Amino acid sequence: MTPLALILTGLGSIALLLVLILWARLHPFVALLGVAVAVALLTGMPVAKLADSIQGSMGRTMGHIAIIVALGAMIGRMIDLSGGAAVVAARLVSRVGAAHVPLALVIAAFGVGIPVFFEVGVIMLMPLVYGMARQTGRAPAVFGIPMAVTMLTVHALLPPHPGAVAVAGALGVGAGHMLLLGLPLAAVATGLTYVLTRPIMARPFGCTPDIRAVVEEARNATRNHDAADGPARLFMQASQQRPVSIGEIALVIAVPVLLMVGGTLAGELMAPGRLRSVLVFVGIPFIALGLDVVLCAWLLGLRRGMALGTVSDVVAAALPGTAIIILITGAGGAFAQVLVGSGVGDALGGLLAATGLPLLVLAFVLTMILRVAQGPTTVALMTTAGILGPMIGRLHLDQTHLALMALAMGAGGMGLSHVNDAGFWIVTRMCGVSVREGLRSWSVMTLIASVLVFAGVATLWAVLPA
Repeated sequence: MTPLALILTGLGSIALLLVLILWARLHPFVALLGVAVAVALLTGMPVAKLADSIQGSMGRTMGHIAIIVALGAMIGRMIDLSGGAAVVAARLVSRVGAAHVPLALVIAAFGVGIPVFFEVGVIMLMPLVYGMARQTGRAPAVFGIPMAVTMLTVHALLPPHPGAVAVAGALGVGAGHMLLLGLPLAAVATGLTYVLTRPIMARPFGCTPDIRAVVEEARNATRNHDAADGPARLFMQASQQRPVSIGEIALVIAVPVLLMVGGTLAGELMAPGRLRSVLVFVGIPFIALGLDVVLCAWLLGLRRGMALGTVSDVVAAALPGTAIIILITGAGGAFAQVLVGSGVGDALGGLLAATGLPLLVLAFVLTMILRVAQGPTTVALMTTAGILGPMIGRLHLDQTHLALMALAMGAGGMGLSHVNDAGFWIVTRMCGVSVREGLRSWSVMTLIASVLVFAGVATLWAVLPA
């Protein structure tokens, strides 16, 4: 296909996907798979390779997401049923007031998001979101979406997140310069995004039945033990007899974060040896979360006199609800990979590179268009770095301006997350909002955050001496 035909196919597939989901009310999993197959055929993928391509890309996405979502759901269920989320929610409400709880969660998300991958951070803090929703009677989206936007901002801009690391490597800029400039930019953009998007979050949000059931489970079962199944009832009774402290909940949230930070630092700073290998091993996200499941089971269940079989039943009950999130996320990954493999990104890059835009603006615009067309932030960043890297290299920029160029790409990689992005499905499904509500809130807020970051980058580019 010609570059123009590829671009039209990519944009048309996204439009078709939105029509199928929003207007025809087709289930997102079916719509994503169907459109992915159609795009693969239209762009000339051999039929013999189609099944392997779709299944392989879906498997890679699910391989990353499924373990994290499943382990995170186990941790979240134990925190919820133990009353731990309610304890933290009550403490936050009493300290900052109900009106400022979303801001408190945004601040917490900024700190957690620096060392932790986006998906992991969202999963780790979601029990607190449900606790806040239960405590205040507001929809989970009011707390969860601003929190997730904050994590996406950090994820797109700062090492050690993979997109930022890949761009820094491609442009030859040190991680120190990225952090020195990126941290204050991310902090300011996060604060401004929170303020500017308050009207969006003030609108009424719905909540899907499955998430509403999660939010209401602990409250209803506390009032009436018959509302919970046997293991859940025993788990809550044990916690009522020996209430959970805020320190215990802080510990189970902090442990995987610290393990992942330790693994990253050990891999970069320590000499090869047994201790380094151990630290890197326990810092792998699914290993850190798995160890935290064990810690939760002991701290919140076994330590309070519960039988191992009962705790195991409580943990297992968290898994069925994660299936739809994992499947839709995997289908979104398959669709995104088909767009990448079809050459849509390269066609867009070649077209924009010939426009004569200033290189800083081109870095931002190209990354955002690739993000909209292809989906994942990391893929958009790596594609842009590959296309513009040679052009940037000929400018002989200093480290400061190379870092700003990388941050401009990061800003573009944040914007307009929508239905071909796995993060869109994780956030909307876990916050319990519809696709339409997700597009009107999450997608718009990611665009606002993206533009704010780029405005900061352009200002620094203009004022800092070359």
